[in-house]
Amino acid sequence: MSKIVNIDMKRLIDLFKNKFFLVTVAFVVWMVAFDKNDLHSQYQYYTELRKAEKERDFYLKETTQARKDLDDLTTNPEKLERFAREKYLMKKDNEDVFVVVREKKAEK
Repeated sequence: MSKIVNIDMKRLIDLFKNKFFLVTVAFVVWMVAFDKNDLHSQYQYYTELRKAEKERDFYLKETTQARKDLDDLTTNPEKLERFAREKYLMKKDNEDVFVVVREKKAEK
């Protein structure tokens, strides 16, 4: 049993004396931990990319909705009147406008 352990230790020591192995280990450690594109940086870039893609999707959806609303406002006079009343509180001369504001619940 000790002969097997002794042989394994000798192989391990010979492996650590091998300059190619040492250079390979040093290279891998450098790339994983110290390079400007290390694993931590790559993860941060990945999360930033996902966040940017979500923002892009959100803004594409909002742009599509805004274009649809613009098309509705330019082609439909009833929708234009409703928009003006709701957003800018416009009214006709013979109308009274009452604005109802709901209070926000107090946060605990």
